[in-house]
Amino acid sequence: MKTRKLGKIGPEVSALGFGCMGLDFGYANKVSRADGVALIRAAAQRGVTFFDTAEVYGPFTNEEMVGEALRPIRDQVVIATKFGFNIIDGKQVGLNSRPENIRKVADESLKRLGIDVIDLFYQHRVDPAVPIEDVAGAVKGLIDEGKVRYFGLSEPGAQTVRRAHAVQPIAALQNEYSLWTRGPETNGILAACEELGIGLVPYSPLGKGFLTGAMSKDTRLGEGDFRNLLPRFTPEAMEKNQALIDLLRRIAEEKEATPAQIALAWLLAKKPWIVPIPGTTKLHRLEENLAAIDVALTPGDLDAIGHALAAIDIEGERYPAQLLATTGL
Repeated sequence: MKTRKLGKIGPEVSALGFGCMGLDFGYANKVSRADGVALIRAAAQRGVTFFDTAEVYGPFTNEEMVGEALRPIRDQVVIATKFGFNIIDGKQVGLNSRPENIRKVADESLKRLGIDVIDLFYQHRVDPAVPIEDVAGAVKGLIDEGKVRYFGLSEPGAQTVRRAHAVQPIAALQNEYSLWTRGPETNGILAACEELGIGLVPYSPLGKGFLTGAMSKDTRLGEGDFRNLLPRFTPEAMEKNQALIDLLRRIAEEKEATPAQIALAWLLAKKPWIVPIPGTTKLHRLEENLAAIDVALTPGDLDAIGHALAAIDIEGERYPAQLLATTGL
C-alpha cells in the first residue's frame, strides 16, 4: 500500500482511506454490525490505515462499529471522527460547535470508539453562531490534554480555514471533491491547502456512487436513501450527466481500468497531499477502489480529461439549497 502525508503536520496514511458512513447510515442498503466490522477489517488487511466516521452517523452506531473493528489494531490505524451538531433523542437538530459541546463530543466519541485519543477531529460543518477561533481554541485544548492528535475542518470556506489555522494548525480539510464536484479548484480551498500545508481528504470521491457508472435514469433509490434529496439524482439529471460517465468509460478502456478507478486515480494525480475516502458495503468494490492506486494518469492524461470536462455541463446542484447553505462558510 502506498502512503501519503496529510499536509505538513498531519499523519502519514494509506493513499486511499475508507469512508465508513455508508455502512449503516445515509443509504437504503445498510449492513449488519458484524458485516460492517468484517469489511473494515478487510480494508485494514489490504493496507488501508485511514478510517473516517462521525458521531452523527447513526447517530453513534457508526463510531461503535468502527471502534469494534479497529481496536485490535489500534496502533496501526488513523481514526478520524467529527463534531458539530446537536443530537437530541437520536436525531440531528441543527449545529452546535460551542466549546463545551466539542469537549463533550470528544469524551463520548472516545468511549464509543473505545480508544484513548482521537487521531483527527473535524468540525463537521462551520457553525455561524460560534467564532471559528473559539472552535480552534477548544480543539487546541483537547490536543494539549492528549485527547486529540490533529484538528480538521469539513466544508469550510477558505477564509475560515485561515482564521482557524492561525489559532490551531489544521492537519486536513474534508471537502467534497470529485470529477463532478470541482469547487475546491475555484473556491480557494486547494490554494489554501497548498499555501498553508494542509492535507485534503475528498469525501464522495465517486460522486455518491454515480461515477462508478452503475447508475442511470432508470435507477430507483430505496426508501431512506439520502440521495433522494439531492438534485443530481433525479432521473433527468442522471440522464444528462451520463456524458460524464461516457468520458470515464472511454478513459477506463484505454487504461484497462474501471470508471471508478479512473475517478479515484484522477484525484490521486492532482496533488500528493490528497487522500480520497471512498466508501462501499461490498468487498469486491473495496478491492476495485484500492486497485486505483496503481492506475497512472500522466499530466497529458489530466490535460485531456480537463479539456473534455470543460465541454460537459453537470446538471443539478450537489445539495438542496438548505444543505448547500451550510457549506463554504
